[in-house]
Amino acid sequence: MDLSDITNNLVAQRQPIDFILPEYLEAIPYSNPNQSTWVEIIHPEFTSLCPKTGLPDFGEITIKYLPDQFIVELKSLKYYFLQYRNTGIFYEELTKLIMEHLKAVLNPYNLTVSAKMTPRGGIQSIISSSFCR
Repeated sequence: MDLSDITNNLVAQRQPIDFILPEYLEAIPYSNPNQSTWVEIIHPEFTSLCPKTGLPDFGEITIKYLPDQFIVELKSLKYYFLQYRNTGIFYEELTKLIMEHLKAVLNPYNLTVSAKMTPRGGIQSIISSSFCR
């Protein structure tokens, strides 16, 4: 088996971006009337797949938000993140997608999602997507 066969096999196993469903995310009622409480969640073991090669990508996802009426239930967030393990997606796209899904479910005052990906070929990428209303 040569490298092109291996790459083709890995690519065939990848899921498309629309495989990731925001319905996994559960919003829990929360009151933050004075906008005084920020929430920061760090997921140090995030994985996805390179959309070009099918090889795994690893990184740390940080979510920081100023909630209004909802917070995210952490177990649901963990299951949401598991969907990315088999999905071929660029870092920039996954960061934006996570931000858009959380924004739709939580409707926070402010939200930033950052992806600090493990270096590949001596280059490290850190991507952030933000929302403020």
